[in-house]
Amino acid sequence: MATEKRQVPVTVLTGFLGSGKTTLLNWILTANHGKRIAVIENEFGEVGVDDALVKKKFETDEQVFEMNNGCVCCTVRGDLIKVLAKLAARKTPLDAIILETTGLADPCPVAQTFFTDTQVKSFAKLDAVITVVDAKFILMHLDEEKPQGVENEAYEQVCFADRLLLNKIDLVTDEEKEKVKERLKSINKTATIVETQLSTKPVDMKHIMGIDAFSLEHVLKNVDPDFLNEDEKHEHDERISSIGFKFEGDVDGDKLNKWLGTFLQEYGNDIYRMKGVISIKGMAEKFVFQGVHMLFSGEPTGKWGKDEKRENRFIFIGKNLDKKKLETQFMACRIDNSTDETMTGDVLETVTGKRKLSQTDATMDS
Repeated sequence: MATEKRQVPVTVLTGFLGSGKTTLLNWILTANHGKRIAVIENEFGEVGVDDALVKKKFETDEQVFEMNNGCVCCTVRGDLIKVLAKLAARKTPLDAIILETTGLADPCPVAQTFFTDTQVKSFAKLDAVITVVDAKFILMHLDEEKPQGVENEAYEQVCFADRLLLNKIDLVTDEEKEKVKERLKSINKTATIVETQLSTKPVDMKHIMGIDAFSLEHVLKNVDPDFLNEDEKHEHDERISSIGFKFEGDVDGDKLNKWLGTFLQEYGNDIYRMKGVISIKGMAEKFVFQGVHMLFSGEPTGKWGKDEKRENRFIFIGKNLDKKKLETQFMACRIDNSTDETMTGDVLETVTGKRKLSQTDATMDS
C-alpha cells in the first residue's frame, strides 16, 4: 500500500517595506535548527540586493529561489507555482518552505495559491502567515490615504496575519508601543503579538515555524469571505515605484556620504525602503546599507572576493520618485577609474560612521 506523500509546511513571511523581514530570514537560515528549508524570495524591482543581505544562505542546507521584477501576489504568481513544482520534484524531502514576500504584497492572493492550485495543494500546506511590523512607522503606513480602489498593503498584511512580530520596540516608548498594539488588535483580534528587537529577540523558532496556525475556515468566516475567488485583483498604488541601479566599478565614499545626507533630508518621508551593496574606492569590504524613511544604517560586511567583480547595486522604493534625477545624482558619486582618485582613511571613517545608527536601528529589511 502506497504511503501518502507528506505536505510540506509553508510559512508566508510578510510585512511592509523596512519592517525587518530579511533580518528574520537571515537568522532562520543561520540558526542551528537542523531543518532542510527552501526559501523563496520576492523583491519588487529588477535590481535585487537581498542576496547580499541574507549573508550566509548558501552555507547551510537551505535552497534559495529569487523572483524579481514583480510582486508575488500578482505579476510573478505564476513563477511561484513553477518554483513550488520544482521543489515538489526534489528527491530529498524538505522540512519546511519559507516564502518572503515583497513589502508591497497583499498576502491574501499569495495564501490563496495553496488552496486553488491542485498541484500546489498536493505538495504544500500553508502553515502560517507571519507579519513583521515596524513599531516606529506602522501607524503612519496604516493611516496613509490611498487612491480610490487601491488597497493599503500594510493594513492587509496586519489583517491577514496569524502571528504579528512587533519589531523595533526599542525605537519607541512604552506608551507608543501600547498604542501600536491597541491598533493592531483593533484590526486583527486573533493574531498573537510577539514583541521583538532586530526581528529575533526574544523570538524562538517555535513562534514562526511549524505552528499550524492558518485556518481556512477562520479566513472565510472572519477575514475575507471571497478568499477563494481567483478573480479578485490586487491594485498597487501607482505613485509607488521601485528604482534600481547596477554597475561595476567603485564609488567615491565622500561624495556618496554627502549625497545621502542631502537626499534623506529632502525625500526621507517618501522613501519607504532603500538598500544597497556598494563598492567604495579604497575599501576591501562590501559596504551594505539599509534605510527606512529618515533612518539609515550601513557598515562594511564581508570582503570582496579575489576574483569577484566589484559591483554596485542600489534600490529605492518610494512614492513619487524621479528616476532620472536620482540616477543623475547617484551616478555623480561614481569614480572614473581612468583617474588616480583614492580614498583616505579619514574619509572612509566618515562614510561608515557619520550617520551609522545603533545596532538596533539596523533592522530595516524588506
